[in-house]
Amino acid sequence: MAIGVIGGPLLSRLYYLHGGGRKWVNTFTQSAGFPILFAPLFFLYLRHRSNPQSTHFFMESKLFVASAIIGVFVGLDNFLYTLGLSYLPVSTSSILYATQLAFIAVFARIIVRQKFTPFTINSVVLMTLGSVLLGPRTSGDRPAGVTGKGYLFGFFLTLGSAGLIGLVWPCVELCYAKATRVLNFTVVLQFQLNVAAFASIVSFIAMIANKDFQRIKRVWTRPNHVCCSTSWWRCGVAVLLLRRSWGDILRAGSLLNGILSAVLLPMTEIAAVFAYHEKFTGEKGMALALCLWGFTSYFYGEYQTNKKAKALTKEQADDQYS
Repeated sequence: MAIGVIGGPLLSRLYYLHGGGRKWVNTFTQSAGFPILFAPLFFLYLRHRSNPQSTHFFMESKLFVASAIIGVFVGLDNFLYTLGLSYLPVSTSSILYATQLAFIAVFARIIVRQKFTPFTINSVVLMTLGSVLLGPRTSGDRPAGVTGKGYLFGFFLTLGSAGLIGLVWPCVELCYAKATRVLNFTVVLQFQLNVAAFASIVSFIAMIANKDFQRIKRVWTRPNHVCCSTSWWRCGVAVLLLRRSWGDILRAGSLLNGILSAVLLPMTEIAAVFAYHEKFTGEKGMALALCLWGFTSYFYGEYQTNKKAKALTKEQADDQYS
């Protein structure tokens, strides 16, 4: 996940630094790596065919429709992020995009009734402060050729992208909760593939309308775009593995995804300083510290909650035995 969250924005920004100006082409690379998921699905299908007790392999129709709709919104979110990145340095963009945690928290509370602990609230406040309050003060590192209005435009585009992805994650969690059949790894894999496929379709149609279609062959001969697409998809596959590994992820998945992304995005800021010689100001350092503090607060709260839950379960089991 770290490779995707850190490497993806760096490679996307590299496209602009070397004179690239096709926003939809750069957007397309964020989701175009979805055919990678066909490989594990193929082997899972073979295993399904060899097991006579297996009943269903393909996800139910309502999940297919939901994933298609979510995919359209993800495609639009990718465009907002890519367009904002064309006006902002990676270090500033990463701080602003970390505000997705605050949006996830709000929408998760409304959509899936996510329960908050004091540690969770503290984490959201700290990471939001580090992103929102300090982000506007980094205008001194405006990229060459970008006007003040353009920088402000990119600032709000990135916040809009963070808000939209903050809505998407709780919607995904709601779709999983409303599933009629058992939600196994195969279904989650299909859901993710379908989301990315429709996000790519959005970008693909826009490329045709923007007369970028004739440049597809040229784009894919560039190692940068191939690596960019692969990096973004490492992040997507990592989220799938998280959902597979932790049983409780289906109940707290959206907020946890926001926490992990938010703590990794400031790492992108540090990587951008070394890779592109961007300024590492005191404000950015403070934002990084707040994000790490919030990350620690969240996981300490989860540790305490799980510890109390296990103690309560053991106590109930002892009472029942006695």
